[in-house]
Amino acid sequence: MKHLYKFLILIVLLSSFNLVKAQDESKLNISGDLLTDQRFLLNTDNDWAWNENRLTLKFDKKITSSSKFYSEIWLRNMGLPSAAHMSDLYNKGIIDPYNLEIRELYIQMYGFLFDNLDVTIGRQRIVWGTADKLNPTDNLNPLDLEDILDFGRRRGSDAINLNYYFNSDFSLQAVYIPFFQPANLPVGIFANALFPEMELPNGMTLKGFSDTLLTPGYNLAESSTAALKFKGFVRGVDFSLSYVWGYDGLPYSSRNVLIPIDMAGGIKINSQLSFIRTHIFGVDMATSIAGIGFWAEAALFMPEKDVIMVNDLSAIYGMPVTIDSLLIDKGKPYLKFIIGGDYNFADGSYFNLQYMHGFIHERGNEELNDYFFMRYEKKFFSEKLRFAPVGGGFIVTDWSDLKNNYALAYIPEIGYKATDDAEIIVSAAIFDGKGDNLFAQLKDYSMFMFKLKYSF
Repeated sequence: MKHLYKFLILIVLLSSFNLVKAQDESKLNISGDLLTDQRFLLNTDNDWAWNENRLTLKFDKKITSSSKFYSEIWLRNMGLPSAAHMSDLYNKGIIDPYNLEIRELYIQMYGFLFDNLDVTIGRQRIVWGTADKLNPTDNLNPLDLEDILDFGRRRGSDAINLNYYFNSDFSLQAVYIPFFQPANLPVGIFANALFPEMELPNGMTLKGFSDTLLTPGYNLAESSTAALKFKGFVRGVDFSLSYVWGYDGLPYSSRNVLIPIDMAGGIKINSQLSFIRTHIFGVDMATSIAGIGFWAEAALFMPEKDVIMVNDLSAIYGMPVTIDSLLIDKGKPYLKFIIGGDYNFADGSYFNLQYMHGFIHERGNEELNDYFFMRYEKKFFSEKLRFAPVGGGFIVTDWSDLKNNYALAYIPEIGYKATDDAEIIVSAAIFDGKGDNLFAQLKDYSMFMFKLKYSF
């Protein structure tokens, strides 16, 4: 099935370029940008933390008055040389790593079957939600967590996307995604940020670990995602109601087999990782009052069945012994939400404030934490220079013991538009905190960041 899909995509792509040559109705528009992103740690040795040079190419072609083609491709030199053996020096992919990624590739047809029905087929980014970058209702595309500081980034999904417009104010969207795509996890120094160290009983020491990832079967029923969204505009308020029947793209540990390897309490663990099938009911709204933008968004997550982790201690006790831990009770759905607002001042400054309950990797009512995000920036010299002295977030994981359960991410930034097409950005990311939370685990990884982006 996967090979058939790749073949169909190739046919669509070739057909699109044939249409480009055959028709003079409109030209093929090519745009994009060149980005270099360099970061080093603010530690004693100033270790290099990130090296990315990315060429983004966007192809947009109006084929006829009722259809168009779009594609976005990333070509990147990504990462640092990782040669460990002499033989690695013969491999350019190791000493100078690069990759090619198709972010989006689709055909869009207007007035398909009915005048008010549009259809989009192919790999596409389907953006849901009204909040700024962090959207609890945005659950169709898989998370792209490669760069954990790039909030809200997701990959495109291979999908059929239907939009029916009742009138200019109301519409209904239906989406079908045939293939399950898991989230890709952070790389480099961020690799273990989402998953804390495993806690073991007293007297046991972890000396080996292996895992098996159990993905849904690739068939029409088991691996698919389906969604509906009703969107409207009433008295200055944009709103939507949505439903998703899909998977959480981050796996959980469904079964751990503990095996003793010595008499001193050393063990190894074989872990099975599974994905949660869930129902997600969403609502969002956005409006403006006296020039101030407001938004609110919430998603209710209801797993199809109890989410249970089984710890198998049979090898330790020499007899069948398992301990089951209920991670999420299907009868107790959990709610993630975000509210926020922003304002552009007359002097060219901008302020943004958001409060969020439940980050992207948190599940269950007991695991949802509180996040406060703030940004203030001001522009100077005809908007060529922008300075953001306030940026970042404050996280609380336990209000009853705040001093031992908090995290702070401070990210100031300066941007300078050297030309209309090029911007130089200098910033830093300072992390601090205590307790078991995402940003507190990054407190040893404060860094300096330099970016240059040229758009064409």
